[in-house]
Amino acid sequence: MEAVVQTSHGKVRGRTRDGVTAFLGVPYAAPPFGPNRFAAPRPPEPWDGVRDAFEFGPTAPMPGYPRPFDTLLPEPAIPGEDCLNLNVWTPEPGGSGLPVMVWIHGGAFRNGSGAVSVYNGHNFARDGVVCVTINYRLGVEGFANLPGAPCNRGLLDQIAALEWVRDNIAGFGGDPGNVTVFGESAGGMSVTTLVSLDLGLFRRAIAQSGAGHIAQDPDDAMLVTREMAARLGIEPTAAAFAALDPAAILPAQASVAAEVTMVPDPGRWGATTAAGGMSLTPILDGELITRRPQDAIAAGAGRDVDLLLGYTSEEFRFFLMPTGLAAELTHEIVGLVTAGMGVPAGLPAAYRDRHPDMTAGELMATIITDHLFRIPANRAAAGHAASGGRTWMYEFAWRSPNHDLGACHALELGFVFDNLTAEAEGLTGPNPPQALADRMHRHWVAFAATGDPGWERFDPSTRLVRMFDGPGDETVTDPRGDVRKLWD
Repeated sequence: MEAVVQTSHGKVRGRTRDGVTAFLGVPYAAPPFGPNRFAAPRPPEPWDGVRDAFEFGPTAPMPGYPRPFDTLLPEPAIPGEDCLNLNVWTPEPGGSGLPVMVWIHGGAFRNGSGAVSVYNGHNFARDGVVCVTINYRLGVEGFANLPGAPCNRGLLDQIAALEWVRDNIAGFGGDPGNVTVFGESAGGMSVTTLVSLDLGLFRRAIAQSGAGHIAQDPDDAMLVTREMAARLGIEPTAAAFAALDPAAILPAQASVAAEVTMVPDPGRWGATTAAGGMSLTPILDGELITRRPQDAIAAGAGRDVDLLLGYTSEEFRFFLMPTGLAAELTHEIVGLVTAGMGVPAGLPAAYRDRHPDMTAGELMATIITDHLFRIPANRAAAGHAASGGRTWMYEFAWRSPNHDLGACHALELGFVFDNLTAEAEGLTGPNPPQALADRMHRHWVAFAATGDPGWERFDPSTRLVRMFDGPGDETVTDPRGDVRKLWD
């Protein structure tokens, strides 16, 4: 079966399978190339007739993941310039009033797309949600500080996609007044940033493994731009970068990104770059973003948005264990790296005292999990709740048997989407617990539909956190609160 929906730019035709109709590769903005290169997103050209929306559209220019991450996070690379597109799964293209969930993918602001198989929205639609996944500009194209171009182009793309949802989702059966934006990693950081902007484009938000402390100072971002330009032999301007094919930029982008991650030196890259260990992130440009998201949220921004946020118990094992890097680390290296990232002096020693049996690699994973994910999530939750916002927290604690990953970064994705597919097995290993996926997915659907995921709200005085694990879930008070207090 097929269905046709009228959008503001033309009609699209989707295909129906098992009661769910998918519309894939629908453009929400014009291709960001040619005269649109490094510009704010512009509307797509309208089309006549009916446009088939049967296949995923082009993905944004990006480097492939290095091994072994290419198998842990498999992602398609689909050629073409019309990469500002989105995908819609709906149970009732002719219906009305359904809750809407808009997914913003992760990938360190330089990888990922809405076409990744684990992000397939079929099972959300099966359970009564109109699910949307989006692409946005990545890397230099979306996030570099380029004199002569607006900053935060990737975030502007996300906002344009949300505006498309506002204007068009009713035609797919969705309620534009009941939109939940959700995302993981860079997508979760995007979500908390969007919450802090008070856009009025969504009612609820879920930030998975990405809270509100990531934002580059413009001068720090220019240090990254200048280094990439020097490696490319060009001037550090939008015009000079625009003269190069996007593919020609990727090697320099990748090499600088690797150096920032491996040696987060604030003297070379700036303190705000080193703190996140990522070379390209949203920028405090003074226009779109005027404060760090967690500071804006604590001051009351986004208080009208219901917020669910959390993390996995052992996030950073994902980046250290599969490569074997953890085994090569020493406590001296741990001290240097964590100091470069802005971890308060004395904390590594305090962690060693609490975990005397941990190797240096395990200690590094534990400290940076807290620095990048757990502590910022707690701070964002406390700020949102204290300002009057309805707030919930979770921790994903189920441990993967693969590659000594444990409860690592991105592990929860297949459970949230109820897509424990073969593509997810690199992370989960064989036979992950379907019952856990049933429960977690059901909570996400409930939150989108009603604004209540099904457990007690977070409050700074009680700090209730829902723990997701294999045999059963429970709500606990301030997990590892003694360690959290060290960061205060």
